[in-house]
Amino acid sequence: MTSPSPTLLAARVGDTVCVKISGRANFASSVDFKRLVNESRARGAQRFIVDLAACPIMDSTFLGVLASLGTRLSADNLPPEQRTIELLNPSPKVADLIDNLGVLQCFRVVQGSSPEQLNFAAVESAGASKLELSRNCLEAHQVLMELNPENVAKFKDVAKFFAEDVAKQEAEAGGPGSKSERV
Repeated sequence: MTSPSPTLLAARVGDTVCVKISGRANFASSVDFKRLVNESRARGAQRFIVDLAACPIMDSTFLGVLASLGTRLSADNLPPEQRTIELLNPSPKVADLIDNLGVLQCFRVVQGSSPEQLNFAAVESAGASKLELSRNCLEAHQVLMELNPENVAKFKDVAKFFAEDVAKQEAEAGGPGSKSERV
């Protein structure tokens, strides 16, 4: 049985977007989260606070998306206090996952008060297609392997599965890599 997607709530103050995640952050919600961050960046947001106080665990896909965004949004030479993705109040399991997969450098992790006074709105799901979900899962695991070579052994089979799944779906849809395109 799959667990339900978490609730994503967002609020913006100036160039900062705060996202509250309630429930298990998983592959399905990672597409909506990535879309929110990318759209917010296009509208001038520069800093993101991800409130994880009510997120007991996240899967590797969601963490890969977070790491990818953290890497893209932060300059390599910024000190931790200036990184543009801040993880607020991660649970011990989430903190261990971040540390064990070797992607801690992508974020600023802090413990503190949750910004309750903000006017949060629910982030509506765009209803990602199976192909979009598979591409997202593939990219997330590729990022985890690129950021920490020790993750290759953990995720190479997962990445291979999603690469094959993406290729199959694209071929069925007549998209990139399909027989009709290679002729």
